[in-house]
Amino acid sequence: MKKITLLFAFCLSVAAFAQDKPNILIIHTDDLGYHDLSITGSQLYNTDNIDQLAKESVSFANAYSSYPRCTPSRYGMITGTYPVNEDKGWLGGVPEDKNFVKQFNNAGYNTSYVGKWHLGNGDSAPDKFGFSHIYAAGEAGGIASRHYPFNIDAKGKKGKYYVPNVQEDGKEGDYASDLLTDATIKFIKNNPKNEPFLAVLAYYAVHTPIEAKPEDEARNKEQLKNIDFGNTPEYIKEGEGRRKMRQDDAAYAGMVENVDENVGRLLKALKELNIDKNTIIVFSSDHGGLSNDGNKNERHLATTNLPLKAGKGHLYEGGIRVPLFVKWTDKIAPKQDNSSIILGMDVFPTLLDLAIDKKVEGVDGKSYAKVLKGKEAWQDRTVFWISRKARPHSTGDSNAAVVRSGDYKLIQFLDTEKIELYNLKNDIGEGNNLATSNPKKAAELLKTLEQWKEEYLVPEKLNVQKMNPNRKKGKKKGKKEKNDKKGKNKGKNKKKKNKD
Repeated sequence: MKKITLLFAFCLSVAAFAQDKPNILIIHTDDLGYHDLSITGSQLYNTDNIDQLAKESVSFANAYSSYPRCTPSRYGMITGTYPVNEDKGWLGGVPEDKNFVKQFNNAGYNTSYVGKWHLGNGDSAPDKFGFSHIYAAGEAGGIASRHYPFNIDAKGKKGKYYVPNVQEDGKEGDYASDLLTDATIKFIKNNPKNEPFLAVLAYYAVHTPIEAKPEDEARNKEQLKNIDFGNTPEYIKEGEGRRKMRQDDAAYAGMVENVDENVGRLLKALKELNIDKNTIIVFSSDHGGLSNDGNKNERHLATTNLPLKAGKGHLYEGGIRVPLFVKWTDKIAPKQDNSSIILGMDVFPTLLDLAIDKKVEGVDGKSYAKVLKGKEAWQDRTVFWISRKARPHSTGDSNAAVVRSGDYKLIQFLDTEKIELYNLKNDIGEGNNLATSNPKKAAELLKTLEQWKEEYLVPEKLNVQKMNPNRKKGKKKGKKEKNDKKGKNKGKNKKKKNKD
């Protein structure tokens, strides 16, 4: 009898311990630029719910995606590593001790992934990677239409990839982001009260197609009538194409505001369940907004990232700087962090540290838990990017490598060896190239960048065919690091597409 009593007491203590762990909700948007929110300066996009979340969070002004396009950026976040392969990688090959999702599973968390996955199938599918609940997640990098039946576009053509669940569950008049929010709220409500959850809601918005609810688009058309853009041109020449200079698209505004409405629904659900104070909420984006086109044709550009330069695809600030808000009521005091340099690959190391006081060794991402708690500031951090799969035809960008160290950022264009140097503290728009006037700093950062490339651009990290026996053969992956150092890839990478 005594043994039974002790066992019962032990079970109760385990349940109580599990209940004390914080829940986690990650809200990840697609193609949402840093200035696509009213709190960060938009005159057109009204985002009251996200603005309020930001005010109740630690809000980072120097947060970055790990890559300026969807797939590598998401790979960097989910694995906590630099996405130097610039591909889906091989999630099935990530050891369990480096798999963040499985670490949460082992700690008693119920895990959910809803929305855009785009990181492979088979042993790289979200369920195989560790998520126990999955909805509308698969190979698709986008959705054919935001309106029911979702997998058929406005011209009646089937989408390249099928987004599961939404067409089966939807009905005439339904909107995609609403269904994804419904699925996440349902998961949270059905989660046992004594068990913590980790829920990722990855919206397909605000990626193309640019389709809003009719009433949202109409409202923004009216609002646009009262916005004066002054002498700001609609487009300027930039890179291999154009850059949009105005936020004047009513449909895109409606899409942003629908995401905001759904964020409000999520926050309301947490409060009604009385779990809002013990839930860590992370809001961010995978990279900058779609503001640039290329030399192939003039595409529909929906937004601008002004005052940041360029946008999606580019390694200028407009392509990689993203909104990042982290809220944990009663545990983390709200503040605006204008100095710490944070990357997308830091998200899961931070959450693992905050929630279960655990660290994963051998990854590139770092826990910024002490930054959130005001014990550290990361203004002098050194971080890197590389893009050798540029798309001059569609987004106008060029192959480039970047290092940011403190206030300074150096860009090395790989095809021409051109160098640009900026002091971001004084020149957020990257308009004043200091490479000639400050050659000492340029040489210092170039050496740092070359050392990083020598360490990271190696076959073990580039050639996923060797790492993944299940990967289809026939496509060459990886480049010798000397090609990157000398900038003599002769445009071959332009022929390779990493669709997002």
